Amino acid sequence: MRMWPVFKKEMRLYFTSPTAYVVIAVFLLLAGYFFFAIFDFFTRASLQTAMNPQMGRDLNVTDNVLRPLFSNVSVILLLLMPLVTMRLFAEERRSGTIELLLTYPVRDGAVMLGKFLAALALYGIMLVLTLVYPALLFYFARPEWGPVLTGYLGLLLLGAAFIATGLFASSLTENQIVAAMTTFGILLLFWVIGWTAETWRAAGPVLTQLSLIEHFDNFTKGVLDTRDVIYYLSFIVFALFLTLRSLEARRWKG
Repeated sequence: MRMWPVFKKEMRLYFTSPTAYVVIAVFLLLAGYFFFAIFDFFTRASLQTAMNPQMGRDLNVTDNVLRPLFSNVSVILLLLMPLVTMRLFAEERRSGTIELLLTYPVRDGAVMLGKFLAALALYGIMLVLTLVYPALLFYFARPEWGPVLTGYLGLLLLGAAFIATGLFASSLTENQIVAAMTTFGILLLFWVIGWTAETWRAAGPVLTQLSLIEHFDNFTKGVLDTRDVIYYLSFIVFALFLTLRSLEARRWKG
């Protein structure tokens, strides 16, 4: 398919520059710090329950390690994913190569999907490297498989939504910093929008349904709700649709 040359070019650009290595290193460093801090707290609490069994009634590795870990990873992604996507179209616009790219016999949608899949592949590599954390849990404890699988599915969908938003923001400007800040601003808005649900009671249910993090919470609990999956897929498709319209507007102006 015609998007694969774009995909391969973007992957080459990621790994021939420090970007991918720095992002992966920072992501693993922060995720590892949170994992070991959470696991250390769980271990200490487990030792205390050995002396007082009643304290351990609500203590389990799934709720006390996996859920906090997935929640912390989602916050790390909120900060890092704008750095992954800021270059995708902004650099092309700054250097003037976007005009050349859009004159190739490749549809705008193929260009967009090639870049989206490249960023998603980089993100997939980041997630795969974190599998060492649940592997350690299975070695030392007996976590449930369900929350591990749904948690990673939730992270994949959440990250894909972040990437699609970043792709749209990057298509609007030639400044990478502006693209990153725009991405972060949009994501932060959809992150905190559910927090005002109790204040604006009439619009509360709608605001809650628009919240990125509210839909992610079920995945961390081991609950696979089709409404949450549909929400993320709709969010991704809508962001990609806006990106496509932005590219078509650029082609029309050119």
